[in-house]
Amino acid sequence: MAETKTTAKAKTRKTAAKKTAAKKTAPRKTAAKATATKTRAKRASTSRKAAPKDLRSMAVATSRNALRAGLGVYGMAYDQMVEQLEALQAQVDEAQGKLNERRKQAEAIYESLVKRGTVVEQEAIKAFEDLELDALTDRTLLDERMTKAKARFDELRAKVSRAA
Repeated sequence: MAETKTTAKAKTRKTAAKKTAAKKTAPRKTAAKATATKTRAKRASTSRKAAPKDLRSMAVATSRNALRAGLGVYGMAYDQMVEQLEALQAQVDEAQGKLNERRKQAEAIYESLVKRGTVVEQEAIKAFEDLELDALTDRTLLDERMTKAKARFDELRAKVSRAA
């Protein structure tokens, strides 16, 4: 039995040694984890150092995009103004065309009125020449005609009053 006790003790010692060995490797694993976290921290610190460059480039890109957006608004406004100006110019051209047509019609009407006026003028001159201006300007002849007209008017009045 003594041998069995010693072998049992030896076995426990071996397992204890194994456990301590296992315990010793465990701290090494945590050290490896610590090393991994240290390398991650280093990467993070290097990425933090790189971050300002990225932030700067992002800020520059954002400001450029904002500037481009402003230019885009200006460009759209310019395009709309050009379109409106072209539409307005088309309306002006159309109105100018109508005005020119009406002006031509007015000129044609004016010329026809001038021709008609020439004809009427010639007729008026002939009629004026046919009038006896001396008879109209002479007061005595005018008084005679007035008395004749009054007499004729009185005769007509008497006929109308008899018929009624």
